[in-house]
Amino acid sequence: MMNVWEVVWVTAKAEFSDLGSMADVTRVLMRLGLALILGGIIGFEREMSRRDAGMRTHMMVAVGAALFVVVPLQSGFSQDNMSRVLQGLVSGVGFLGAGAIIKISADREVRGLTTAASLWLSAGVGVAAGLGREATAILSVAIALVILSSARMFKRRDTDVQ
Repeated sequence: MMNVWEVVWVTAKAEFSDLGSMADVTRVLMRLGLALILGGIIGFEREMSRRDAGMRTHMMVAVGAALFVVVPLQSGFSQDNMSRVLQGLVSGVGFLGAGAIIKISADREVRGLTTAASLWLSAGVGVAAGLGREATAILSVAIALVILSSARMFKRRDTDVQ
């Protein structure tokens, strides 16, 4: 006689055949979860800088990018097909980033470039996490945080000197 959890698992396995084992479930959860956390870290830094695209936006971009990689991997896409998925993903995120950029014509000033770049980086981090390249994803976020914090520090020094 099967217990309740075994019945749930058998039913779920039949309905959700793309996750055939607990190892598959764990792998997908770990990859999407890492993308969520790392995107959140980048977004938290942007929120603390009082920028428009914050934690939720960066988390969604990172998890979305990871999902666009995890699903084709599960489906057995060839390297050529995966390349096309990544091309579309990079273009789509570039379009999203373009929406974050504002040109103020009167002052000839452009705003939002760093936010757009951080969204693009979040997508890259999501792709790395989705492909199972966890160390690369983590290292990328660490480098991004160094860039964002050091640039802000130098900007303050430049403002203080003038």
